[in-house]
Amino acid sequence: MNKRHPIIPIYTSRGDAEVFLVYPHLFNMQGEWVGFVTPEREVYSVLGFYVGYLNNDPRLLRKRTLEISKPKLVPPTHPRNVYPPATFPLAPLMSELYQDTVDVLLDEPERLHTVDAGDLREDLE
Repeated sequence: MNKRHPIIPIYTSRGDAEVFLVYPHLFNMQGEWVGFVTPEREVYSVLGFYVGYLNNDPRLLRKRTLEISKPKLVPPTHPRNVYPPATFPLAPLMSELYQDTVDVLLDEPERLHTVDAGDLREDLE
């Protein structure tokens, strides 16, 4: 594990840690790679599709309707799976969400999937 990048839990609006960040990679609670974060805090799936953004809580959010389609990005190199810590700190007090904002980890968790899953992956044929 890289000592320069701490493990940062990403919480749902209910206060549960569902994924964690070891910059720039996002991992699920089984330690599998499910996405990545840009320096602008935008979150993309392992296939390079826009998922949302990290706010300061930290939560993974996105607007219900996207005015402009975000371009598909080339994902970084596939990292090794990591082992999540046994416990995470309690979630901080969460800010209120506006009606035009979605908590991706609660409402659309399928947007963050592993490399071998997901509706948008290319066929192997």
